[in-house]
Amino acid sequence: MATVLVSGVEVAYDRVGQGPPLVFAHGAALDARMWRPQLALADEFTVVAWDEPGAGRSHDVPPGFSLADYARCLAAVIEDLRLGPAQVAGLSWGGTVVLELYRSRPDLVRTLLLADTYAGWKGSLPPEEVRARVEGTQRMLAVPAEQFQPTVPGLFAGAPRAELLRLLSVMAADTRPQTMRTQLFLMAAADQRDLLPEISVPTLLLWGERDARSPLDVAHRFREAIPGATLVVIRGAGHVSNLEAPEAFNRAVREFCRAHA
Repeated sequence: MATVLVSGVEVAYDRVGQGPPLVFAHGAALDARMWRPQLALADEFTVVAWDEPGAGRSHDVPPGFSLADYARCLAAVIEDLRLGPAQVAGLSWGGTVVLELYRSRPDLVRTLLLADTYAGWKGSLPPEEVRARVEGTQRMLAVPAEQFQPTVPGLFAGAPRAELLRLLSVMAADTRPQTMRTQLFLMAAADQRDLLPEISVPTLLLWGERDARSPLDVAHRFREAIPGATLVVIRGAGHVSNLEAPEAFNRAVREFCRAHA
């Protein structure tokens, strides 16, 4: 584990392997551990998985923390590697953070890998769906601390394997309500559709065929908006496609990153 300090916020990240840098940003209510299946890529790349501010081993998010602040912290991690521009991947909320990184620091991004993600909820989902998610998360946050259960429904296409349930349970137990509250309002308000046509680096879209959280029509809109973007649909997978179908996910990532290293 390594750490970097950004405006008083200590951000932790794991780094393994050697080769071109490949940086992973996790989804909401998760942390770097969600990328364990992707450590297999360390035979060819320097694989980096951060704990975003407010998650895992990193410090809490300060009051007023913004999407731009998340992007600034991720930029600091990439700079701390001292390996030059990175291939940067994000899943779900992590993809929204990665897009914001590209907006502010395109010099640090060699390629984008966006998995089962959003251009913000406002930028990707119908207003009524955004309202329903906000209300559902508010109900989740309103329960007593001992009843707090941050795992959202619809993550998997089918019945998840026992080891995946254990991993999610461990990460859920470490999820901080204040982090979820911050992410909720940032995601609900974010609309990055203006950025998508401006992306000029190679972009891979990875989507679970049966993603119920960010349906395939969101992926098709991304492909239409981002010049030259490639879409790979992972058969039979849901929202956390890297966990549900790690071999197919890793194969697509390896081929893309190898081609643009």
